[in-house]
Amino acid sequence: MTKKNVLVKESGLEMAINMAVSNSSIFTTAAQKPPSVPGGYITISRKKLLQNLEINGGTRINSWVDSMRASSPTHHKASHSLADDHSSWMLQHPSALDMFEQITKASKGKQIVMFLDYDGTLSPIVEDPDRAFMSDAMRATVRKLARYFPTAIVSGRCRDKVYSFVRLAELYYAGSHGMDIKGPSKGSNYAKSAQSVLCQPASEFLPMIDEVYQILLEKTKSTPGAKVENNKFCLSVHFRCVEEKRWSELAQQVRSVLKEYPKLRLTQGRKVLEIRPTIKWDKGKALEFLLESLGYANCADVFPVYIGDDRTDEDAFKVLRDRGQGFGILVSKIPKETNAAYSLQEPSEVMDFLRRLVEWKRLSLRRQFRMLRRAVLDDGLLTKLDKAEPIITVQDAEMTCA
Repeated sequence: MTKKNVLVKESGLEMAINMAVSNSSIFTTAAQKPPSVPGGYITISRKKLLQNLEINGGTRINSWVDSMRASSPTHHKASHSLADDHSSWMLQHPSALDMFEQITKASKGKQIVMFLDYDGTLSPIVEDPDRAFMSDAMRATVRKLARYFPTAIVSGRCRDKVYSFVRLAELYYAGSHGMDIKGPSKGSNYAKSAQSVLCQPASEFLPMIDEVYQILLEKTKSTPGAKVENNKFCLSVHFRCVEEKRWSELAQQVRSVLKEYPKLRLTQGRKVLEIRPTIKWDKGKALEFLLESLGYANCADVFPVYIGDDRTDEDAFKVLRDRGQGFGILVSKIPKETNAAYSLQEPSEVMDFLRRLVEWKRLSLRRQFRMLRRAVLDDGLLTKLDKAEPIITVQDAEMTCA
């Protein structure tokens, strides 16, 4: 056991933490037998120790609480230094609404594919995660969006839970941070078959996840406001309703359980501790899997757009940045370190952006249809056109006239 000074950079804040660091195998799990899933186990570096909140390294509870504060967007101290430089941050991550024309221009001639987080993106963040309902107006907007673009919901929630909130069968759903993916059951123009997309890279962890869930339910009973959510392939310990003075207590409870499960790791979201299998799979991997399933893996004419508000969405933002295709949009009222190119402040702005995207596409199709119709009438090719493969489908034509 040695002492290490760890510099943690979190949401634009830097804090030096002196912590006890073990030289044991927690920094690499290569000696362990990897599961039969893509990528095997994650090798955890020392500099990412606090970021991933690895629970077997003797990390002090105070450090846990500091990181919990930093991950809480409503915590004034955590956001203060970046809030002072809001205008500078907006220059680097301008509003997607203000930059809408530039965005559509960049997507010209390409197939837009939409990826949407749920909590904090399509629905507001609420105290009770079981009541994170999306509005009827947002549901109608997403339904229209899916008529024009392949659309996926990518969430840390259980896939079935997200579906119960969204209730749109024509979408792709990636639950448990992308560890549970299923394609549309009906109504999609882009699904090759109703059940063609199904990916569950962490299936062998299900018994362990269920076991830890039951233990955590019992352990956290003594902490008022704590809520443990079973997302099938991962667990969420919500502390949004827990008094800050009791965060240390909650962190200790979680740590006491997870020290017995080295194949699980802990990360953080917006006032939530996320417990996941130690496999190389996240929302970025889910995005790549879905693009491949849609036939766009090595396509230069695809334009993926990912909208999310959470730290876990950064994995997807980074994938898009590294691919040099499309872009990410961060939903946040305060400046944060992000790989996203643009920003929106809240779900209402997300809905405005999606509506504008739908209207832009609808008008584009209408112009194409009118030009095609004019060309057909001018050249007298109506009969030939009936026998040819349509450039614009009947459904597209109906939508343009709606």
